[in-house]
This record gives sequence, C-alpha cells and structure tokens, in this order.
Amino acid sequence: MDFNVAKLRVEELSKELKYHNKKYYIDDSPEIEDFEYDRMLRELEDLEKEFPELLKEDSPTQNVGGAANRLFSEVTHTVKMESLQDVFSFDELKAFGEKIDMTRTQFSVEPKIDGLSVSLEYKDGLFFRGSTRGDGVVGEDVTANLLQIKSIPKAIKFDGELEVRGEVYMPKASFLKLLKRQELMGETPAKNPRNAAAGSLRQKNSKITAERELSIFIFNIQRIVGKEFSSHVETLDFLKNLGFSTLPFYTKCSDMDSVIEEIERIGNNRGNLEFDIDGAVVKVDDLSYREDLGSTSKFPKWAVAYKYPPEEKETVLKEIEIGVGRTGALTPTAIFDTITLAGTSVSRATLHNEDFIVSKEIGIGDTIIVRKAGDIIPEVLAVAKHCKNSTVYKMPTHCPSCGSAVYKEEGEAVIRCTNAECPAQLLRHLIHFTSRDAMDIEGLGSAVLEQLLDAGLISNIVDLYNLDYDAVEKLERTGKKSVENLKNAIEKSKSQDVAKLIFAFGIRHIGAKAAALMSEHFGNIDAILNATVEDFEAIDGFGHILAVSAAEFFSHPDTKQMIESLREKGVNMNSLKVIEDARFKGLTFVLTGTLPTLKRSEAGEIIESFGGKTSSSVSKKTDYVLAGEEAGSKLTKAETLGIKIITEEEFLEMIK
Repeated sequence: MDFNVAKLRVEELSKELKYHNKKYYIDDSPEIEDFEYDRMLRELEDLEKEFPELLKEDSPTQNVGGAANRLFSEVTHTVKMESLQDVFSFDELKAFGEKIDMTRTQFSVEPKIDGLSVSLEYKDGLFFRGSTRGDGVVGEDVTANLLQIKSIPKAIKFDGELEVRGEVYMPKASFLKLLKRQELMGETPAKNPRNAAAGSLRQKNSKITAERELSIFIFNIQRIVGKEFSSHVETLDFLKNLGFSTLPFYTKCSDMDSVIEEIERIGNNRGNLEFDIDGAVVKVDDLSYREDLGSTSKFPKWAVAYKYPPEEKETVLKEIEIGVGRTGALTPTAIFDTITLAGTSVSRATLHNEDFIVSKEIGIGDTIIVRKAGDIIPEVLAVAKHCKNSTVYKMPTHCPSCGSAVYKEEGEAVIRCTNAECPAQLLRHLIHFTSRDAMDIEGLGSAVLEQLLDAGLISNIVDLYNLDYDAVEKLERTGKKSVENLKNAIEKSKSQDVAKLIFAFGIRHIGAKAAALMSEHFGNIDAILNATVEDFEAIDGFGHILAVSAAEFFSHPDTKQMIESLREKGVNMNSLKVIEDARFKGLTFVLTGTLPTLKRSEAGEIIESFGGKTSSSVSKKTDYVLAGEEAGSKLTKAETLGIKIITEEEFLEMIK
C-alpha cells in the first residue's frame, strides 16, 4: 500500500476506533458488534506494523479504551489492569504458543466473561474499596454499587492485604427480565448483557444497581501481602476457598493441541451457560515465568484471548409474526425452520421494525441470514437470496391485538397502536397510573399488578378502586397486613391533585409538567373535558402538538366514561394547588448545571410553589437562569441574550 494512502487509512481507523471506545467504555452504549470493532483494530495494527512511522502514542492499539467517569471519584490502581491481546484463529494462537517455553509451564484455559472488569481491595479481611478498570491506570470508585452484588464477599478469612480482579456480569436470565421491564416502561432496551452490566454498575443510585441482579467471577490476584503462590490455578483455588465466586471452570493444558480442544469444547457449550462469554483466555500458569515474559505497553506477553467469531446460519423465512408490546409498539418477528446457533435451537428472530425490513428488502420465502446478538437474542442480519416473485413485507395498518389503527411518529422507526385501552398495553398503563409521580399507590408494583391481571381481578384502571380485597388476600405472597396497606394506599390516592390524575392517564406527549399546567389553567377536570384545541393552546407553555393530543384524549367517549367512573369511586377531580405567596408569578426560570445543595427538581418545585414557571430551554421569554457547576450551552445562550444569571445562593436569598 502507498504510504499516503496508508496514512489516511490509519487516521480514519484511529478516529473511528476512538469514537467506538467512548461509546463502549464510557457511554455503555456500543453501536457496533465486537467482531466489527476487532476487525478494524486488527487492520490498524497491521498498518502500523507495515508503516512503523505511523504508530502514535495515543493510538487505539496502544491504549485501553476506558477512562474514569467524572460522576465517580478516581482510583489510581496499585497494579495496572491490563487488557489482553486478541487472536482470531488457531494459527494466531499457535504463533503465541511458539513463543512460550513449555518446559517451564503449562497453560490455563478459562472462559472470557463478557462484562465489566473491576478491582476489589481487602484489608484485614474486610472489603473496603472497589473500582472499574478505566484506562488500566486510573478507574472509578464504585464501592457503593459493588456492595449491592451478593456474590462479592464483604469479609474474608485473610488478615493480609489482598486485591483481586474480576468481571461483573449480568446473568442471561436477569438480562431478559431487564428487557421485559424496559419494554414495560417504554425505555430504550439494553443492547446486550455486557452493556446492561456496565450501565448498572455505573449508576449514581446504588438501589438501581441492586435491582439489576448483577454477579461477578473473580479471575486473578492483582496483589497480595502475606502469602505467595507458584501458579495461577493455585491462586484460583485459594480464592475459591476464601469464598470468592471464581470462574466456574478452568483447565490446565500441557500443549497447544489440548488448549485448542478445550477452546472448542467451551465454544460448543457456550449457548448452555447462564452467562455471556465472547471468547476463551489462554494464560501461562507459572507465575515466575510470567514475570520473566513481562508486558508490552498495553498487553501481557503471557496471555491471549481467543475470540469466537459470530455464528451465522442461513434459513428460509416462513412467516412474520407481529407482536404488540406493552408500549403499543408493533414488533415483527421472523419465523423459520429450526437452526442451531451458539449451541441452542432457534426458530424465531427479531426483525426490529418496519424501516429495517424495508432497508433489507425482506420478504416471505426469502433465504435470510440469522445470528445471535451477544449469544442471547437471535436477529436477522440480511437477505442471502430472494425467492421468486419476492415482495418486501408490509406492516399491518391495524393493531393485531385490538384492531385499532396504528400510527408512526415523525422521526421514529416504531409503529404503535393508537388505542390507549389496547389489551396488550394494559399492564404498562397500570404501572404508569400507580407510579410515584402519578397516583402514587404504594404496594402496587409491576409484580402485584401482573398477579391481579392474571387472576382476573382488574381489567382497567377503574377496577383498582373496586378491588375484591378478600380475593386479593388469597393470592400468592399476600396476607392481611399487605392487603390492608394496599387498601389504605388506594384510598389515599383518591385525594391526589387532579394534575397527578391527568399525568396518570398516560396521554401521549403530556408529561407531569404539562399536566400541572392544565390543572392550574382549568382548575378542574370538567373544564378540561369541555376544552377545545384552541383552549389548550391558550395555556402558557403549551404548543399545538400538546393541545391536539390533550383535546383528542379528553373528547373521546371512552375517556369521559372512565372519568365519570373514577368520580363515582371518589377520586378527586379538582386542582388542590393554592399559591399563597405569588412572588414569582409571571416569571420563567431555566435551571442548568449541578447546584451545590439543591436538586434541580427541588428548585423547580420551590419556583412553582411561588407561582413561577420553569422551562427546559433559554429564550427571550426567560427571566432568570439558575446556574450551577458545568452549566454548559444554556449558560452561554443566557449570556448572549443578556438574561439575568443567578447562583443558588442568590436564589435562596430570593425565597427567604
């Protein structure tokens, strides 16, 4: 290759890889599959070997892709947390083996867990700090979140200092539960278990981490004071005896043929594992020999990671099944003759959405290529061959669950059912209706609501106020005390402000703030029921889209009937907001940055309690910008427009 062409390609690859490093390590939202990333990295390595003068210190081939997130305090690792050199063929693996003196060691072979690498530090038998790998030298202190992982021992019977390295992962069953929960709440689904584990561990709220059911496998001693070892496998056995959850299996091999045999065995069984793996790790077992071999600037010379290629199969598309999710989204699923992928039988795979089907020109009878994303969720990749007279599949114009018309928001790929009472969406509506920001019915979580639905005790939100509590008490995991608490919570919800009720209805485009504006403007539900689009547009802060959505919902006969039924049950239909001190009336505030003591939501509530309004964007109508640290572009725009900028201290003076 010509030098100038190579230079341009190296720059292009470096830029692309740095971008994907950030998406993978920092944002926990990868956009490409690992195999595609590895292909680009390998191409860059080859070019840098061919043209050494193009190799730079900041090249992705020379650095671990992570970095400490500013949300967490930094931890400088006592022992560098290195990454591993990847190999993609047995020939490359054999080349690694040829550099190892087998008279001095054996190999250990173990699964490469696809998760987030962390360090756990113990002193005098107690766990005192845990951190992410970061860039290998500096990581993030995530101790509070690691304490939520049950498989991490909080105390061990070892008096010296100990630092171990492990991989935090999300079990496949937990990942599928998370996807179901995210679908129910209308959230963007996690891409894969590794992405989900990383995002869960790097939460500011450790309660969220606890809910995600993470686990860990320990695979290395980073540092130990008070004991010595001669081999890697010996350290794993020692850690297992201390109560650590070590790798579920690891094997010693005396030659490369045995190593390859073990890698193939692991690969053939990976579909049956309860956790996700993306390869197998081959390590020199003798620890003193490891020291002699040393490391490069990025990788140890005594270990490599064999990466399994993504397994793909061709099959004929028999039919496309349309499911309706809890958010009303219509999801196409490919149905085909059973094939085997990653050790498991597969006969169904996601087709994502209409745009995907059109872009790939997929039709019934076509030969399609299927693979498992992250070895868990089967997906259709492309069409290998069109059948005779193939036509691109067209999504239905009506919901297969309730028969209502479907719609597609501008800028969205998803098609949704228009019927708010669609049976397929009922559970999500109930979850939203009972949530804290809506009617706040404590004790009615998703699990309880599912029980009530399955038992036939509810079929809509009105039924919540007409429950047969004797029947509820007979349900599994319920008793007199819990039923009494539930009864009190439901009764208490009847007295909520009508703003909460409006938000609880789950009207398209109408959030908590818009619901509060409607409550303040109209005062009661009857005025809202009689309002026109023009009346809604007269609300300060309402645009045409919000006005149309509100008018359509409240003019619907089913809505009117539902509201009358709720009124009969004693649910409040009036605004309870009385502003005694209206010092901020007519004033609009924009909140930006991190405030020293107040949360932005708390400051917003204070402003509204004094008759003021908050906005998410700065404009000429903005009166004040309340700015904290790292205020960003909103502060810059306020300065440009000459809008008054105040600190939290000045704000607190205003509300004395």
